[in-house]
Amino acid sequence: MGNKVSAFLLGGFIFLGLSSLGYLLGSSTIRFKEYERSVTVKGLSEREYDADIVLWPIQFTEASNDLEQLYSSIEESTLKIKEFLKEGGIKEEEITISSPTITDRSAQRYGDNQKSEFRYTAAQAVTVYSKNIKAVQSIMSSLSQLGKKGIVFTGDNYQSRTEYLFTRLNEIKPEMIEEATRKAREVAQKFAIDSQSTLGKIKKAYQGQFSIEDRDKNNPHIKKVRVVCTVEYYLSD
Repeated sequence: MGNKVSAFLLGGFIFLGLSSLGYLLGSSTIRFKEYERSVTVKGLSEREYDADIVLWPIQFTEASNDLEQLYSSIEESTLKIKEFLKEGGIKEEEITISSPTITDRSAQRYGDNQKSEFRYTAAQAVTVYSKNIKAVQSIMSSLSQLGKKGIVFTGDNYQSRTEYLFTRLNEIKPEMIEEATRKAREVAQKFAIDSQSTLGKIKKAYQGQFSIEDRDKNNPHIKKVRVVCTVEYYLSD
């Protein structure tokens, strides 16, 4: 009889223990699932900065029937451009000169009997790479003065396009990432309030790529920098 009572009590305790364990596990699962509730939001940081470097290729052409005379004309025009740039505030080390490209038109007619006025043509480029953007822009507006001296400028192709560069991205990255993350949290906080939840810690965060674009086609020297951060937050009741 005593053994039966002991076995009965032992079975009861085991049943109660398993029941309690099941309740605890079930409760933990519910809390875990609630803790796993999350919201994913995006935060944008967008700012405008002045470019800090200008790359300005100045291309011109010369033509002649005498090759030696052609080279002399190229050197003369190149010297005029260099002096003009230096008078405008451009330093010697900010000016580079490429090798001229010479074309013999008589060798390119391929049976065409039409005779060109000049046998040889040359294309030359003088490139300015400078941080003094205001000085360069001022010189650009007065380049016609050299045109009046007989220099034929060409600027209708991709290689002669002026470029404005922004090279200080690493300096502004921390501030912009902080701003984007803060804006993302503001959105998440608003969502939590609207859903009657409490915003928790960050579950995951993704930093998007920084993009640098011209503000508009008329102001390529003003750059629009933007980054979007994606953040996932925990939510709880």
